[in-house]
Amino acid sequence: MLDIEWAGRLNYLDAWDWQKQLVAERENSPNMDDKLLLLEHPPTYTLGRHGSLDNLLLDQATLDELGFTVHRVDRGGDITYHGPGQLVGYPILNLKRLYGAGIGRIRQYVNNLEEVLIRALETYSIKGERFKGHRGVWVAREDGMKKVAAIGIHVTAKGISSHGFALNVDPDLSHFSGIIPCGIQDFGVTSMTEILKSPQQVTEVYPRVIDAFCDVLSLEATFEGTKYADY
Repeated sequence: MLDIEWAGRLNYLDAWDWQKQLVAERENSPNMDDKLLLLEHPPTYTLGRHGSLDNLLLDQATLDELGFTVHRVDRGGDITYHGPGQLVGYPILNLKRLYGAGIGRIRQYVNNLEEVLIRALETYSIKGERFKGHRGVWVAREDGMKKVAAIGIHVTAKGISSHGFALNVDPDLSHFSGIIPCGIQDFGVTSMTEILKSPQQVTEVYPRVIDAFCDVLSLEATFEGTKYADY
């Protein structure tokens, strides 16, 4: 079973603390259901474990003026942006239960996250694809490959995942200009709104992501709270 919770817009550090709590609960009780948090963040830059501050292009005064926060976190990957109009998913999963104890389970999990987003985009007739040498989901545009979804995860020694994916539904793409996203200079970013040339809503997109997530990972969804009453 996969317990899904839509949290709306949530401060990054609050969401990170929530993830840590959920991870700890599952490490102590391995038979607990898996969890998927779906939400948006206010404008935030995060750096992965080995991310370089050289890829942050704004000084502190500018960050303060814009109201952006910056956090170094324990996921993989370099620097990325989170903000309104971006669907962020934090799966808290027992990967040993899903994939067994083999060393390839993390790669398989990341591949599955990419597949989830590719399938969700396909329902909008957007051809998302993998781009050799670069994690995430990409779209071929007239001016080259552009990333529409980023992936960065953390997995504990007991096999519990945290962090996850960020799908650009309709964020302010100018906010990506304050960083070199994922440390990649040669390729840009895009959004569903830019591709479809019409405004898209996170709340209309996430049900399709849920369907794809459950299908790809062979999980059955359950929902907590009244926010799912109309799903």
